[in-house]
Amino acid sequence: MAKYYLLAIPIVIGIIAGGFLVFYPEPEKTTTNLTPSKLIENGSPVLGNSNAPITILEWGDYQCTFCYKFHQNTLNVLEEDFIKTGKVKVIFKDFPLNGPDSVLAAEASFCAHDQEKYWEYHDELYKNWGGERTGWITRESLDKFASTVSLDLEEFNTCLDEHQYQNRVNGLYDFGREIGIDATPSFLVFNDEKIIKIRGNQPLEVFLKTIDELS
Repeated sequence: MAKYYLLAIPIVIGIIAGGFLVFYPEPEKTTTNLTPSKLIENGSPVLGNSNAPITILEWGDYQCTFCYKFHQNTLNVLEEDFIKTGKVKVIFKDFPLNGPDSVLAAEASFCAHDQEKYWEYHDELYKNWGGERTGWITRESLDKFASTVSLDLEEFNTCLDEHQYQNRVNGLYDFGREIGIDATPSFLVFNDEKIIKIRGNQPLEVFLKTIDELS
């Protein structure tokens, strides 16, 4: 019996680690790729107080089913209880796994940022989510979302036609892969001392436990 008990220990530990992973970067990445400033670089504008001590960095795709579910549920709770109260800030980085349409939507969000409407446009994309690889992201739909959030369409379309942010979006994807992001949504939650990785749309309790650990 003792033999089977000992065999079960690493299995249980593996299950726990898989569900809630404390991510300790390799030493060389700690000093180069995975400093807080490096993680924040080239991402979205900050949602919340830029001086908030804890950062939630979301890697997402606008066609991703579980990204949509996170934005419809968990994020709303976090926004009321932690973001608006100045405890947590959120930054979004694009990880377009679902092909060219996801890249184009990400480009459009940065074109909206040129007119100081990044988060309004970001939210509009998720409000109108239509599934993965179903064709709902088109130039026409992106223009419609732009109109809804009162963007200057001529400026917006020039930005998209010239693909002004395509290299930025592709660069974010490459950087994500470099540091081990392989699914959406994925989250790096960190303060100045520690980074915790959450993979997938985990229950709210996982985010609350993570924030508590970093507080």
